[in-house]
Amino acid sequence: MSSIAPRTYEPTKPCRVAFLGLGVMGYPMAGHLARAGHTVTVYNRTAAKAQAWCDEFAAGDRSRMADTPRAAAQGADVVFCCVGNDDDLRAVALGTPEGAGARRADGAFSGMHAGAVFVDHTTASADVARELAQVAHEQHLAFIDAPVSGGQAGAQNGALTIMCGGPEPVFERVRPLMMAYARAATLMGGHGAGQLTKMVNQICIAGLVQALAEGIAFGQKAGLDMNLVLDVIGKGAAQSWQMDNRGKTMVADRFDFGFAVDWMRKDLALVLEEARRNGSSLPVTALVDQFYADVQRMGGRRWDTSSLIKRLR
Repeated sequence: MSSIAPRTYEPTKPCRVAFLGLGVMGYPMAGHLARAGHTVTVYNRTAAKAQAWCDEFAAGDRSRMADTPRAAAQGADVVFCCVGNDDDLRAVALGTPEGAGARRADGAFSGMHAGAVFVDHTTASADVARELAQVAHEQHLAFIDAPVSGGQAGAQNGALTIMCGGPEPVFERVRPLMMAYARAATLMGGHGAGQLTKMVNQICIAGLVQALAEGIAFGQKAGLDMNLVLDVIGKGAAQSWQMDNRGKTMVADRFDFGFAVDWMRKDLALVLEEARRNGSSLPVTALVDQFYADVQRMGGRRWDTSSLIKRLR
């Protein structure tokens, strides 16, 4: 069975692309590109995952797997990337470190032709986005930072929201391709603006999930039917995506799905570091980050972020 859901898609001119990183997000995103008719070369650190993707999505000789990011990027007009963190991103873009100040030539940038675009869907720092944009410019390439929101379900259903940073002409060039797996892709400003927007997104989510956890825990202690409560208040001003999609699973004590606590803590570390740099005060976000640390100590590193309620029970 396919890991992605069919969706209505306005086709664009087929082109050669690469996709680096086939995790829970990248795997279906690359699949949507293949189903849209593009020739997709994939790379994943674990080759078996790339082979599984090819078995599911490769059509004839249109798609294939590569042994290195450089090999995947060769001949591609656009290279997409979705990996874990700043260091992973540097490794696939620039190459694996090989001694002080040196890098092997296995990075995607070394395989890209002049004028090609690197689109980074990793949730990373604004600093690394600006750093890679500068390196790309020096090598006659283009770069767009484009973190996503919508989680695994959004990737599978082709309904992600993408927040982009970079030059408008480059964004307009790659936007039709991104719409194979997105419901919205918006240019937020120059390089780094996409990552900064994603940080705002994570700040808002952290506060919403904690408030929802406290509300549900309070209601349960008070003896209320919390599924009924959520049905009622979900029609009023308290309604949110988190309530609609996570409220009843929180009531049922189910957390073996969704966006992992480990990933959220990685994202919040980026947020808090940026806040220290720009002087923002984020007292609630810092507190919720420590609550997530408590969940990790409880064994919930891979639980969904809604598992914040476990601390209150």
